[in-house]
Amino acid sequence: MSDAAQAANDPDTCTMPESFLVVDDHPLFLDAMKLAIHTAFPMAEISEADSLSSACEAIDNGGSFDLVLLDLNMPGTRGFDGLLEIRARYPKLPVVIVSAIDEAETIHRAMTCGASGYISKAVRKPELAAAIQGVMNGEVCLPAGYAPPDSAGDENAGILSKLRQLTPQQLRVLDMLKQGLLNKQIAHELSVGETTVKAHVSEVLRKLGVASRTQAVIEVSKVVLPVEKPNI
Repeated sequence: MSDAAQAANDPDTCTMPESFLVVDDHPLFLDAMKLAIHTAFPMAEISEADSLSSACEAIDNGGSFDLVLLDLNMPGTRGFDGLLEIRARYPKLPVVIVSAIDEAETIHRAMTCGASGYISKAVRKPELAAAIQGVMNGEVCLPAGYAPPDSAGDENAGILSKLRQLTPQQLRVLDMLKQGLLNKQIAHELSVGETTVKAHVSEVLRKLGVASRTQAVIEVSKVVLPVEKPNI
């Protein structure tokens, strides 16, 4: 057998195609994203999810993805909640935000929450493909002309850093606290005992550095807010 033939049959030398998970509920943009990915990686395997829950299900069901491309506003999430949950549940999985929101403060906060990059939906397909290629090459891709806002004295940066310390279950508990649910209701939603909920609440308060549920909700509301999605 020739060296070339032997190499072709050696599993250690075979290159697996890149695998992407695109999380967006806009069908037209999903198509545009797939075209851009295949421009950069013709053999790429692309999975789609139209909500955060379906994205997590795809990952949990054995999806070995190289990169997640996530829209900020998804069904069942608000603001940076989706990004925070994915980063908490899958800390080794890189996540790039692809959003119609291109304000410097939003980009800055997304990066603070652990995004590996931020791509504007306003870019053309060649630029989108180049940005994805750059991220896969280990670059931190940010919109052209982006300049970090002056964060001196910005308390939001500290709050975001604290939110990143929460576990996935604690993030869910915090979300239910924002909805005004009582411990008994949270226990029912999570199918756990009230004692477990109390323990989670105590840890949430400790990690956020606040003394009460009300203070926790007030602090988080400063940064994890609904982001209006412009018409695209």
